[in-house]
Amino acid sequence: MKVALFGRGGKVGSVLAPALERAGHSLVELGEAEAMVDFTTPQAVGANVDAALEAGVPCVVGTSGWDPASAGEAAAERGLALLVVPNFALGAVVMMRLAAEAARYLPRAEIVELHGEGKKDAPSGTARATADLLGGDVPVHSVRLPGLVAHQEVLLGGEGQLLTIRHDAYSRDAYVPGVLLALDRLDTLPPGLTVGLDALLD
Repeated sequence: MKVALFGRGGKVGSVLAPALERAGHSLVELGEAEAMVDFTTPQAVGANVDAALEAGVPCVVGTSGWDPASAGEAAAERGLALLVVPNFALGAVVMMRLAAEAARYLPRAEIVELHGEGKKDAPSGTARATADLLGGDVPVHSVRLPGLVAHQEVLLGGEGQLLTIRHDAYSRDAYVPGVLLALDRLDTLPPGLTVGLDALLD
């Protein structure tokens, strides 16, 4: 597939670019692309998505900290898919599924998310998505320190017990399989906004 990768020089993009090429994808400019992938910043992503949709290119977005609602409407109008994924690590998707199941039995929960000090948004997109899955007003605690990549704990408490579900991404290589899966199944999504990699998992 011909892919326009926005954020190629960033922390995720620098890992993702060679991985996409190893998987047989070609990195091209937007005018030649069959799909766009964005790992930039909350300030840049909206304009990038708008440009891709205007060019008739479906989008896969890993940038958090922005509101994709209006872009989702534009994608639907153009008959294009817009997939926004809070976390491309497959283990993180499983973590969220497990937390949602556990919350049926242990409804008191809090989330601790830990990222490197350069992460722009707090709480993270993954933490917000997890809180939404759990329902109610789930407190989220954000930690930003050097040496961290992406880590999240969901703590669910009950009388005399605590269940902890944790996911750790030690390098950005953890996101590559999820991005490849998204590109592989992008054409199966309906027009408009889809949030989360979970929609692509059997």
